[in-house]
Amino acid sequence: MLRLGALLAAAALAVPAARAAVIEGQVFDDAVRLGGAQLRLNGLGLRAVAVLKGYAAGLYLTQPARTPEQALAAPGPKRLQMRMLVDVPTEEFVKAIDKGIRRNTAAAERPRLAERVAQFDAAVQAVGKVRKGDVINLDYLPGDGMTMTVNGVRRGQAIAGEDFYAAVLRIFIGRRPVDEELKAGLLGWQAR
Repeated sequence: MLRLGALLAAAALAVPAARAAVIEGQVFDDAVRLGGAQLRLNGLGLRAVAVLKGYAAGLYLTQPARTPEQALAAPGPKRLQMRMLVDVPTEEFVKAIDKGIRRNTAAAERPRLAERVAQFDAAVQAVGKVRKGDVINLDYLPGDGMTMTVNGVRRGQAIAGEDFYAAVLRIFIGRRPVDEELKAGLLGWQAR
């Protein structure tokens, strides 16, 4: 009986425990599967203005990235997950997307993205109000493009182009991100 107990204890140690990272009470898995690939949590951050905390976010990549360039160049699927901490009217969400893309995309690139930005804006508007507790995934799959899910339900069609996903990701980790501390967290600059 002692031997069986020792074997069970050894087996339990051999199986890695499912781990998670937590920020503002929001739990992010350390790894997710997307498009047949294993993605690791690169980092987490919090979007906040003064005392108002808007959302917690996690960036999932196939390999670690500590700079925006490394994150954008990471091969394979990518996921940006947002966990809403407040209700947000869709008009505000759309304005933030458009402003973030404008601030972080070269003027010469914007015309190539305009139709796809409008497609994304329409998908966000179709969601209606984004509510506290909602989980939004912005996923990129090579060959398919970016998809958005809200609480596990796909919203809108895939939006083609790695360039479009890079424009969206730069809202969070670009030269002029929506929040410098959020950027730092997503790139793993802060301990979790």
